[in-house]
Amino acid sequence: MLTEASVASAATKETLFTQLYLQAFPAVARYISRKGGTLEEAQDIFQEALLVYYEKVVIDGFELKNSPRAYILGIARNLWLKAQEKSIRTESMSDLDFSETPESQPVSEKLLSFLQQAGKKCMDVLQSFYYEKLSMREVSARFGFRSERSATVQKYKCLEKVREQVKAKSLTYEDFLD
Repeated sequence: MLTEASVASAATKETLFTQLYLQAFPAVARYISRKGGTLEEAQDIFQEALLVYYEKVVIDGFELKNSPRAYILGIARNLWLKAQEKSIRTESMSDLDFSETPESQPVSEKLLSFLQQAGKKCMDVLQSFYYEKLSMREVSARFGFRSERSATVQKYKCLEKVREQVKAKSLTYEDFLD
């Protein structure tokens, strides 16, 4: 049964929620909109924020240090960030394309193909220096360069050939990360 006290408190709650809605919802909607959300998402987030506010302040007696508007906006921001993290984590695996295409070949195969296109001598020089960890003096002796400086210049030219091929294919550094 409804008593006078419960009717009065219901009217007070309704007034409280109406005031909070008028004060805080525009700021929450602007924030969600700037972050790429829709009006419906803003309404959902705002409703959740109002519930958290009501539980903390009205039921638990939490004392606010800021305005109710600022507190609700802070709650809404946190709820929005959590919702975005959750949507990223739950992205469907079926949306991802695992088919084998030239662009999706393994990184080592891409790199190897660029090195092969630079030429056998370039590939051998770079392999000696980077994989076998030979000094430039040892590379110079192995490939018959006149000096360490000549070997360094040749290594640089080989790297430039590979860089030019990568640029021609419009690849970026991130394409080579696993």
